Amino acid sequence: MSQWIMKRRLRRPLGMLGGGLLAMAIFSSAAAQEPTTEDQIADLVSAIDTAWLLVTASFVFFMQAGFAMVESGFVRSKNTSNILMKNMLDACVGGLFFWAFGYAIAYGLSGDSSNGFMGNGNWFLNDFDNYAFWFFQFAFAATAATIVSGAMAERTKFSAYLVYTAIISGVIYPFVVHWAWDANGWMSAFNADPFMGEGYVDFAGSGVVHMVGGMAAIIGAKVVGPRIGKFNKDGSANAIPGHSITSGMLGLFILWFGWYGFNPGSTLVLTGGFAALAGKVAVTTTLAACAAAVTGVVVTKIKTGRYDLGLVVNAALGGLVGITAGCATVEPWAAVVIGIVGGIVVIYAVDLLDNVLKIDDPVGAAPVHLFSGLWGVIAVGLFSSESGMAGANGGESGADGLLVGGGAEQLMAQIIGAASILAWTGVLSAIVFVGIKVTMGLRVSAEEEEKGLDLFEHGIDAYPDFGPSGAGIFSTASGGK
Repeated sequence: MSQWIMKRRLRRPLGMLGGGLLAMAIFSSAAAQEPTTEDQIADLVSAIDTAWLLVTASFVFFMQAGFAMVESGFVRSKNTSNILMKNMLDACVGGLFFWAFGYAIAYGLSGDSSNGFMGNGNWFLNDFDNYAFWFFQFAFAATAATIVSGAMAERTKFSAYLVYTAIISGVIYPFVVHWAWDANGWMSAFNADPFMGEGYVDFAGSGVVHMVGGMAAIIGAKVVGPRIGKFNKDGSANAIPGHSITSGMLGLFILWFGWYGFNPGSTLVLTGGFAALAGKVAVTTTLAACAAAVTGVVVTKIKTGRYDLGLVVNAALGGLVGITAGCATVEPWAAVVIGIVGGIVVIYAVDLLDNVLKIDDPVGAAPVHLFSGLWGVIAVGLFSSESGMAGANGGESGADGLLVGGGAEQLMAQIIGAASILAWTGVLSAIVFVGIKVTMGLRVSAEEEEKGLDLFEHGIDAYPDFGPSGAGIFSTASGGK
């Protein structure tokens, strides 16, 4: 999703023709008095594409509310204010660090180009004026950082959270963006000489966004340790229900709504034939989510004997994450398959964390974003059609996926790209979380965890009439004593 891509797409003849026809329709009355000039048409095309970026970026930003609702609903009431504040600060801290460093690492230019490893200019947005594109990229960066807070909920210091969310938004995530989406990135499909023929293809970020957030989340959850009472002495896991499945369901639909900015908006432009591609992306996104949710209903009934709404919510999110990489390159039938597998992956990844890895993830962040994200990246190499790859790459030819008549080359490119993302994020996240743990401390005290982070960290009950302080809205930071 680089600026180079946008320029290439704007030069397509169909873009000028489509923009010209639209301009003629809008200004037909004015055209009778004064001829429409080439500059006016070009300005209209630019305005339409800029508006598309701003609107879809706003959809993506609204996903912050969805994450806040899902995470707050899936934690206990005594930690609601804490997780809500973390979700708010994800966007705010992330925005400042992405302005200062993140964008420069991801897309920055000090000359005509950058190297394959990182950007090298536009620090603090100096010598930069493509503000709509920055806003769109910021919304994605905030999403990656938000994923981590849910996996580490109910036992992590707020001060530690501020440190790691800044590093993820400003450093860890932007490097991956440069590799995969900048035209100069070493594994980018938009590189002039892409590796493995087509390069690593990830249209809207199953790997770049969701795997990064999910990998950091699982490392953080492992380093901070499980919540008190999660695991028994024999290693068996206890369910610790969240306090509001209503909030969780509302969060799902807000996130689903935001995904219509996340995936269709990744066309970056609307003119030049990309409006049709955006429509297709909306369809594949919808079908994958629907298929994953229905699969979740069936699998939870078979597996547990009940229709588990919490797992179905996460299964639907897994379908959305899974389709994000290939939403533009696969056909609708393949989107259904990707959604089905994505839902199954989430449900059994929860078991893997609880029963094998012994990692406590209160909201299922790693199963949804890491495991389904990895599935989505691999699915590109299995199901992408030649026409889908060509459409996503601006009209150039593309390789078929392995299961639709193609070879294994694209699948190998996806695996190499995914492994690189996992290694980079995993190693750096481990350094960050272990570093925080041995210096400022990562975890709250046992007393704080038992009584709730709302009172100790923030001095406020989310539900004052029912909360632990019993003293109204405000309480002392010492836990209501």
